[in-house]
Amino acid sequence: MSETESDGHHHHDIVPTLPPNVPQVKRNRFTRWLGRSILRLGGWRVKGAFPDIPKLVMIGAPHSSNWDAVWAFAAKVAMGLDVRILVKDSVFRVPLLGWLCRRLGMMPVDRSAPAGVIEQAAALIRDRERFWYGLAPEGTRKRVERWKTGFWKIAKAAEVPILGIYLHYPERVIGIGPLFHPGDDMAADIAAIRAWYLPWEGKHHGTQ
Repeated sequence: MSETESDGHHHHDIVPTLPPNVPQVKRNRFTRWLGRSILRLGGWRVKGAFPDIPKLVMIGAPHSSNWDAVWAFAAKVAMGLDVRILVKDSVFRVPLLGWLCRRLGMMPVDRSAPAGVIEQAAALIRDRERFWYGLAPEGTRKRVERWKTGFWKIAKAAEVPILGIYLHYPERVIGIGPLFHPGDDMAADIAAIRAWYLPWEGKHHGTQ
């Protein structure tokens, strides 16, 4: 029985098996094989276990290269993880790109109202039985002093925890962190999450 056929139950597999409450896409052997193949070619693996909960906000950092998206999407597809990402609506007006974005779990959002984006995302999480919402808190590939606070505000408004995912290029690991429950002090929470990210190095920089 090959690794692919065992579908994630072998301990040496490069991606973990998803727990039952995690949102998952319809099983597709080809896309899962493709995702695993891309990770293998790049020498990447996913380390850790996902929490068995139906709703959360997932953040990914450090974001320093366009390659981050390649490895992250390969991992998402390999596991069959259904994590949704809001993308500015103009992208969806490009025919083939719009189709591809939808296939990858992206959803259009109107960026022209910043408060609206947070409320739109929080409402999506609240209104569905299962919904994992993903975003990059740095908002850019350049090194930043401050993180965008949207992810915290969305999690707080939707009353869901935050799950940190890191990309550590020196070891080619996509790692799954502990759940972080937002409190009443946004600045302190974000500082604590950033501190947790300190050891991980992106392709071009870390999070600090």
